[in-house]
Amino acid sequence: MIPLTRLNGHPLAINSDLIKLIENAPDTVITLISGEKIVVRETGEQILERIVAFRRRVLGGLEMNFSGWTSLNVEQAEDKDKASSPEDE
Repeated sequence: MIPLTRLNGHPLAINSDLIKLIENAPDTVITLISGEKIVVRETGEQILERIVAFRRRVLGGLEMNFSGWTSLNVEQAEDKDKASSPEDE
């Protein structure tokens, strides 16, 4: 979700995955995939910057969690294999 501001000053948050089109003419008009149009104060460039920043945060978090999850499970699997190895019996 990215924070934006309607022309009347009311804040809103939009799911960036639902944005179909951003137009600058002269106000910024966001068209959602549903066909709904939203007029906001931010420029198209500012909206794109917010979308990129949001996605970087999301993907950065997934990468960090995935790396930790993978290395933890690999270590656990190796320890489990060593513990149940028939060579020790």
